[in-house]
Parts: sequence; structure tokens; C-alpha cells
Amino acid sequence: MTLPPVTIFCSPSGLVVQRGEDCFGLAERSLDTLFTQADPAQWLQTQLAQAKPVAKPGQLTAPIENQEVWAAGVTYLRSRDARMDESKDAGGGTFYDRVYDAPRPEIFFKATPSRVVGSGTAVRIRSDSRWNVPEPEVALAINHEGKIFGYTIGNDMSSRDIEGENPLYLPQAKVYAACCGLGPGLVVREPLPRETAIDIDITRGGNTVFQGSTSLTQMKRNFEELAGYLYRDNIFPRGCYLLTGTGIIPPGEFTLHGGDIIRITVAGLGTLENAVA
Repeated sequence: MTLPPVTIFCSPSGLVVQRGEDCFGLAERSLDTLFTQADPAQWLQTQLAQAKPVAKPGQLTAPIENQEVWAAGVTYLRSRDARMDESKDAGGGTFYDRVYDAPRPEIFFKATPSRVVGSGTAVRIRSDSRWNVPEPEVALAINHEGKIFGYTIGNDMSSRDIEGENPLYLPQAKVYAACCGLGPGLVVREPLPRETAIDIDITRGGNTVFQGSTSLTQMKRNFEELAGYLYRDNIFPRGCYLLTGTGIIPPGEFTLHGGDIIRITVAGLGTLENAVA
């Protein structure tokens, strides 16, 4: 039986689930409990049968508790070309060309929960970087057994000059305080359609300075393949999130400024909005 999609919002007052236009407060307050179910979607439906109607929360936090956030890179052709260009002077350009065609994908650690911010909260750019961009991505919610059961929107902030200087600097380019946005909610649903659209709009002083669009049809690798490699010889007792790569790369002359507003919209998942601190 196909279950209808529902969205879990995390708020200071607890977990709220939206089904259609109606919202319900869950008695269970721990998001970890969802990630440790063998069938998270079915468990959620059982919880909803006992939940009471509530108002949609005005303040949201990131839909994460004790999950690690990992990320896959060079899953779109556009991303491969951009990575090759930014690292060519350091002699690392062929690394990205090879990983795009290799059986094994690039997968790297992105963030602990304390480094993740929700929609309406600010992401940061590194103080020692001059070239910073957001990377709009679909994030997979994966339970402790490696099953993909839901999706949210990810903002994988990246310092392109640091990574381009030397591929070994990738952790510094990717992992720092407020380096990742997730939200607005976790959508538990059947697999996203391949034609799912991803859009980004960045404004500065009320004016749009960058817009971009792509879709999941532009991905070379599929979600199950990426999740399978992540869980190979690894354990995630409370599940995890996996960012699945970006197909939208701003032009080389573009860099984020403090005060910019980043809006990432994924069809069926909503809009993640982050200011830049």
C-alpha cells in the first residue's frame, strides 16, 4: 500500500507532522526514534492515528537530532566540470574527471548536528576564504539499516578556493560552524520522481544576483547507489542524512556576501531559506 507523503517539522515545542493541510503534534519528541524504525513511514502513520491537531509551528529548527550528515560529490556533469576548473592550477583537475566515471562515488563527511542550521537561520562563510558558494541538494534521510525513507533540502556550503587550492583541503572547505542547512522539514514519502526540479535564488539587498535550475534527471548516479556506498562497512545507529550532490554551480566570478539570502526550492519538499552571516 502506498502511504501519503507527510512532513515532519522540528520546533522548540516538539515534533509536528503535516498531512495535507492539517498538522498534528506527536507524543514522541525524539526524531532519533523515527530513524531507528525498520519501517519509518508505517511507524509514523501509527503515531498519527493517536496525534492531536495543532497549529503549524512558526519557528522551525533543523530536522536533525543525532544524525551525522554526509555528502556525495561529482554526481552531476556540471559539478564535475566546475571542480575540474577550480582545481586545474593545483594539478587536481583529473581527480574529478576520474571519480565521475569511476564505479566508486566520492563520499565525504559534511557535518555533525551542531554544525547544521534550519530554514530561517543563518549559514556562515569561512573567514579565511574569498570564494564561497551554496550548493543546493536533495538530502536523503536513511534509517539505521540503510533504508531511504524520506527527503529534505540541503545547502552544502563550500569554500571553492580552499578546495581548489588542494583537494586534500576538502574537509576545511566543507566542515565548519554553520556549514550546512537542512529543511524546512523532513518529507517521508515514496521515492522522488526523476523529473523533480531543484531551483536556487540568491538575493542581495533585495535584488537577485544568481538564479539556477536543474533536475534529478541530470544525475549520473542514483540515490540507492549512493546510500549503499555510504553504508558499506559503516554503521549509523541513529541513521544519517546524505546530501546527493549539486548540478547548479554559480559562475566563477560569483561569491556569497554577508547578508545574502539563499532560497533553495525542491518540488515536493518546499523551500529552504538561509541568510548568510
